[in-house]
Amino acid sequence: MTTLPSVRLGSSPLTVTRLGLGTWALGGDNWAFGWGPQDASEAVATIRHAVEHAGLNWLDTAPIYGQGRAEELVGEALSVFAEDARPYVFTKCGVVWGGDDEPGTVAGRRQSIERELDESLRRLRIDCIDLYQMHWPATDGTPLEEYWQTLADLRQKGKIRAAGLSNHRLDELQRAHAVAPVDSFQPPFSALAREAAEEIGWCASHQVGVIAYGTLGSGLLTGAFTPERAAALPPSDWRSRDPGFRGRGLEKTMRLTRTLSAVAAERGVTTSAVAIAWALECRGVTGAIVGARRPEQIEDWRAAATVRLSTTDLDRIAAVIRQESIGSGPSHPRTEPRAA
Repeated sequence: MTTLPSVRLGSSPLTVTRLGLGTWALGGDNWAFGWGPQDASEAVATIRHAVEHAGLNWLDTAPIYGQGRAEELVGEALSVFAEDARPYVFTKCGVVWGGDDEPGTVAGRRQSIERELDESLRRLRIDCIDLYQMHWPATDGTPLEEYWQTLADLRQKGKIRAAGLSNHRLDELQRAHAVAPVDSFQPPFSALAREAAEEIGWCASHQVGVIAYGTLGSGLLTGAFTPERAAALPPSDWRSRDPGFRGRGLEKTMRLTRTLSAVAAERGVTTSAVAIAWALECRGVTGAIVGARRPEQIEDWRAAATVRLSTTDLDRIAAVIRQESIGSGPSHPRTEPRAA
């Protein structure tokens, strides 16, 4: 097994590799944000390859991914590992479906979170969640302080080892941290989406770990996307409905990707590895969640954990971001964001 660089996740007890496997796409196509059909046996093989061969020591999932399907596949994949050999499992709560709630409701009530936790533990076939995160701010009227206290209590009781927030704003992070320490924050962050730079800067100053998702722009930054491929996405793939995958948005991204590919060629790695390494260069980013649907896809980006981009590399990438007016936020990952 390959050994990857690892680092402490904020002030939590977890030491994590700088790359972790994301399982959003493994949830299949039977829900609103699916990625198209997914073969179950290939999903299980991908998870096991990430751990046994690629050296990743954590997986990120959520109940809403395939409405429980991704967690079930993680549970199946990890069932062959001894307790002391399995990777950390990160999952989330909040987004619910069925029952008394409208589909897509983000429920923050204590009883709802505790029920979700029990259901996730059952699907995952484990006794404790290593990192439990509130997926989005609650939409059912539950105050942030209330649902964050619930997660802090679960951490205190030992049902989860660490607690975090995903997709929250800076003021929400600050309010939660005033109630009980926040172990980690999970924002979208890539050369395309840099709006979370301020939150990441705050986390760096407060010993809060950051695990970035979307570092490959949902596939746009792999170097494999073309207008033809984007047009051929099936209706069951949410990207077929996203404006970033067609027209002017796709043209701008492809200009950025060409620069990433040029840097990759000089470094002897893939375009995907450079795109992920860009995000890892940001002060405060602990690790990156990267998705894969087949084992060989992991090999395409695993080098991101060890490749270092030079100032010249980053300047070249920043120049394209500015010229094409791509996204908002610092165009250079080593720019110090303001930490409130």
